[in-house]
Amino acid sequence: MPSYARPSDLTEVLGMTAQGYRVLAGGTDIYPGAGWGLAGDVVDVTAVPALHGISMGPGLRIGACVTWSQIAEAQLPPALHALQQAALQIGGRQVQNVGTIGGNICNASPAADGIPPLLALSAEVEIAGPGGTRRMPLEHCVTGPRKVALASEEILLAIHIPETALQGRSAFLKLGARSHLVISIAMAALRLVIKHGRITEASASIGACGPTACRLPAFEQVLIGQSLDAIDMHAPLIHAALLPIDDIRATAVYRAEAAVTLLRRLVAEVGQ
Repeated sequence: MPSYARPSDLTEVLGMTAQGYRVLAGGTDIYPGAGWGLAGDVVDVTAVPALHGISMGPGLRIGACVTWSQIAEAQLPPALHALQQAALQIGGRQVQNVGTIGGNICNASPAADGIPPLLALSAEVEIAGPGGTRRMPLEHCVTGPRKVALASEEILLAIHIPETALQGRSAFLKLGARSHLVISIAMAALRLVIKHGRITEASASIGACGPTACRLPAFEQVLIGQSLDAIDMHAPLIHAALLPIDDIRATAVYRAEAAVTLLRRLVAEVGQ
């Protein structure tokens, strides 16, 4: 018979994952896909203190079990405004109250709303396993649809934002068939540092336009030095970074054009 456990000790959790227990946090992805019941043994990690809390210095640390409501309501620098905007668009209020930032990453949906803002913040993930902890860039952790670079016995412990990415302001936009409770057709996040009306630093990312969300380094480079009064979007550079598909929500061509439009709107919003 399947077993459920909710230990408060990280070492105990890792002992269970090493035995094949599935990790459960908010459950907003696991439960809808469970059908008549959860299969196999499950370890609920929400009682582990190390997976909670938002703390500053140096940089910013977000525990993997921090909920979207907690992120939306936290006092955070303007550079994290995009993440807070995304937090308010992930499901309804009930989902935001229990859904976790770590779960959004580990579910690894190409349309995960939380990932583009984190990419624009150069986020790193901290992973705990039997041999200790390790860190890697977020873009190396999410490797494909529903795929992450975690061993079966490892868990996501926290997300780290470097000090350098806490500068400037950011914003997030998503496009769907309606404004809320919808899977994105395309989404974008942008962080800019602006001095004397010119862009001195830029971080841009796109989601739902490929197997994983992605940064746009070539586009970021052409933004640097541009005046906010006359932005050249260099659309071909954006298109070249994307791998959109045709599906029931949109065509690949529409997604690619939507990505450019979202980024154009974000430049205007962040530059205000």
